[in-house]
Order: sequence, then C-alpha cells, then structure tokens
Amino acid sequence: MPNHHNIIVVEDDCDFRESMVEYLALAGIEVTGVSSALEFYNCITRQEYQIVVLDIGLPDQNGLVLAEFIRKNTNMRIVMLTAQSSLDSKITAYRSGADIYMVKPIDFSELAASLESLLGRIDKNEESVSRELPQAASAPPKAAEPGWSLSRNQCILHSPQGSEVSLTSKEFDLLEKLAASPNEVVERQDLLKALDYDNDEFGNKALDALVHRLRRKKDDLDLRIPLKTTHGVGYSFAGPIVLV
Repeated sequence: MPNHHNIIVVEDDCDFRESMVEYLALAGIEVTGVSSALEFYNCITRQEYQIVVLDIGLPDQNGLVLAEFIRKNTNMRIVMLTAQSSLDSKITAYRSGADIYMVKPIDFSELAASLESLLGRIDKNEESVSRELPQAASAPPKAAEPGWSLSRNQCILHSPQGSEVSLTSKEFDLLEKLAASPNEVVERQDLLKALDYDNDEFGNKALDALVHRLRRKKDDLDLRIPLKTTHGVGYSFAGPIVLV
C-alpha cells in the first residue's frame, strides 16, 4: 500500500481484539485497537483514520449509532462485525453506513483482504481528486523529510521527532540489516541469516515475532516504527534511516 493509512478496530472482546490487531499488524497494516465507543471518540480527536473495523455490540454505545456518527461526520470507511447473520441485520448495518458486513467468527485473512481492497479504493479516489485540483503556479520545494537514526554504540533507535527506544541485540541486528537498504525489500532468507535464525518454521516464526515486537514499541515512541511487510518475500524499512 503506497500511501500511509491508519485503521482503528473497535471491539470490546479483549482476546479477539488483540488477535485481530496482531494479525493485521503482521500483515503490514497500521492498526490501533480500542474497546469502547468512548475510546474511539478520544482517538479520532488525536489522529486521522481511513477505516474503522466496528463491532455492533459495544458496552457503552450501540455500534449502529456509532456507525451513523462516523458516516455523517467523517470520511472513514466502515467494516461492520456482528454475530447476527440475518438479512434484516445486514440491511440495517448497510443503512447505518457499513461498507462491508462480516459475520463472526471472521477469518482474519479475509478481513485483511477486505481492508486492502477498501484502501485501494481510497487511494484511487484521492488520486482522482488530486488530478482535478488546479496546480499551484510555483509551489516551493518541500523540505527534506526528517529521518530515523540507529545508534550502534548505544543500541538505540531515534525517531524523526527525537524520541528514542532501547533495542535488544536481535532488534538492532534486524534494523541494521534493513537500514542498509532503506525502502527496499530485504528477503526473508537474508534476514534469517543476519539474525542467525534457521530457515525453518521456527526461525521464520521467530523473525515474524521480532518484527511484531518492534511494531508494538510505538508506545515508547511518538509514532510506529515503519516496518513494511511484503508477503512471501520479506520486510523493508519504509522511511529514511541512517546508522550513527
């Protein structure tokens, strides 16, 4: 997905929500999970999201009411989750603003494919609008994008905004390998070799778990570490980064 997108999952079942968020994060999707409508409202005041994955049965507000608010007040697309499979339930959900209606238990791979499809449509709409907008006569050049830095001596990753997070030796080794070719996909077998992992089921699971742990370190930073998954191939660091 070429553009930067954020997705928010609103689901009160903690285990289900965390499993969903973990799967989507490992699939390379920027995702935030919350447990209630109140948390959702708080989140959208601080950050823009393109898609909401919304459970109808929330503890503090009916998901259908929340969907109507989203449709009237934001540009977010809505993926509705529910245990109800009746035609009436589907019609009500679509009338409330749902773009996609999924019945629990859901398949996470189907959810990820649905999200990627919606994001593709969002990108096309944005490109279409961009082409229709008049071009500025002499737009000033953009300033260089601030980058990340990886400290060899301290084993620390610095964000463009100045935050820093301590890394384990394996986390550093992974980022060092990716930093050698920023924005380029490094194949899994090369990463396994750099990390001294065996190229088998256990080694590959260890690599994926390492990437997942790094993505979860967003709580220590002011933004998520931009690790991008290319399915069946490898990983890349999607941004400028230097070794210091």
